[in-house]
Amino acid sequence: MESAGAVGAFGLRSWTFITNHLQVLLTVARHPEATVAEVARAARITERSAYRMLADLQQAGYVRRRKVGRHNSYEINANLPLRDPTLEDELVGDLIALARKKADTSVMEMPSRQATVD
Repeated sequence: MESAGAVGAFGLRSWTFITNHLQVLLTVARHPEATVAEVARAARITERSAYRMLADLQQAGYVRRRKVGRHNSYEINANLPLRDPTLEDELVGDLIALARKKADTSVMEMPSRQATVD
C-alpha cells in the first residue's frame, strides 16, 4: 500500500486529491455489499483503517450499515452536505454522481471474492 507521503517513481512525494474517507465512501457507493476487507483493498488502506473510516462515516450519518444474513450491506445518505467549508452547499450525492460518471467511462473493478463451496 502506498501512503500519502511515499516517494513516487520520479522522486517526488505522491499524493491525491481524494481522501481515504472519500475512497471508502465511493467504494461503498459502488459496492454496497462489499466486505471491510474488499473496501480496504479498493481504497488501498488497511482493514483497521477501513473499519475506522466506516465507523466515522456511520457516526456522522453518511453511511448506514444493515445486517443481511451474515454480511453487512451499506446505504449512503446522499442528501447530507459535504464536510468541507468551501463546498458546504454541495451534497454527498453530487460528488458520488460525479465519481460514477467517471467510473462509467473507465475500468473500476472490485477485487474479486474467492468463491466458497458449502
